[in-house]
Amino acid sequence: FPPAVFPLSCVVQHYSWGKVGLESEVAKLVASGDPLVQIQPDQPYAELWMGAHPRGDALIRDNRIPQKTLGQWIADNPACLGAKVKDAFQGQLPFLFKVLSVNTALSVQAHPNKELAAKLHAQFPEHYPDANHKPEMAIALTPFEGMCGFRPVEEIVSFLQNVPELRALIGEVAAEQLERSGSDDPRGVSAALRVCFTRLMKSEKKFFVDQLNMLVKRISQEAAEGKDTAGSNGDLLLRLHSQYPGDIGCFTIYFLNLVRLEPGEAMFLGANEPHAYLHGDCVEVMACSDNTVRAGLTPKFIDVLTLCEMLNYTPAPSSSKIFPAAQSQLDPNVYLYDPPVPDFAVMRIEIPASIKLYLISAMDSASILLVIQGTAVGTSTAAASEMSLHRGSVLFISANESISLHLSSPDGMLLFRACCLL
Repeated sequence: FPPAVFPLSCVVQHYSWGKVGLESEVAKLVASGDPLVQIQPDQPYAELWMGAHPRGDALIRDNRIPQKTLGQWIADNPACLGAKVKDAFQGQLPFLFKVLSVNTALSVQAHPNKELAAKLHAQFPEHYPDANHKPEMAIALTPFEGMCGFRPVEEIVSFLQNVPELRALIGEVAAEQLERSGSDDPRGVSAALRVCFTRLMKSEKKFFVDQLNMLVKRISQEAAEGKDTAGSNGDLLLRLHSQYPGDIGCFTIYFLNLVRLEPGEAMFLGANEPHAYLHGDCVEVMACSDNTVRAGLTPKFIDVLTLCEMLNYTPAPSSSKIFPAAQSQLDPNVYLYDPPVPDFAVMRIEIPASIKLYLISAMDSASILLVIQGTAVGTSTAAASEMSLHRGSVLFISANESISLHLSSPDGMLLFRACCLL
């Protein structure tokens, strides 16, 4: 039999928002995973792609395997996905696993549901490259900040009252409609929120740049005088404005929740949920798609009308955006993040130093394993030979195969395993 468990060499994306050189968790993992890699100190290392996506198909690091990439190997050995996964996802690996190292904000964006994705892809294939939905989940590796979902209405109303420049852009009629919308009428609230956000995002470029400059000047002066600018979300505004001067996305901070994750905490982003990652390092898993509708904090193609039409305008507190992990009943070292979509789930595996032999159990799905810390020798009946595992190692594990880890590190191990639980 050909090996069904093997190490991968993964593709790095050098997007401009990434952390630079060895400040980047992506770069650190790549450097530890392959000592021959030279890290360029002035280049951004934004994303590590662990999967079979055509724009970043992982290379197989096992010269006994004739196929060069994971995508080719899965195409030739579709049974490796597991019977249910293979049938449900037409012989494709349904998820893409990533590490992100975010230095400056990513664009304000949302991902379409399947129905909208199919429509956008048919109409504008150059901007929307496939017909799939793209739910995603981020799990913090370092303290991580992002914006996600609409804030509770009372927070937005408070900003409308404290930030005259915001109110000017939205207009008195829409602002008053939101102020009057009552919590007893959620549909009325969502409708008012939609009007306000759409007014903001569609405001004339010259007008919003003037208002933004006035706001930045006012907050800078207040901060210089030692005043508290929290009522205008001053710190974040100045930070985003320094990264993307004159960008309409700077105003979205008054509508979207700021979510702070500690290492191990996660946020799940379903279809149509507005979000923008701001800073920090995370592992991320998503459905295998590249469909993103953008509307600010970016030099890329923006599609304001589509974004404003598609968003989920349900206000909720930022605490509700943190997605909980459940400790496994079968194995107390495993914490499972299982979001409400079929495409993916993630396990965080924390092996304490007291354990010297640990079994990565077989499951009825292909999975990808990432080592964040610790060292071990891995053996598997499905691997050609024993595998040395250390920080930055990435393994593909076919369905129904297990790996025995012989731990050699004094401080245990931290691993993440992406899979599909049907």
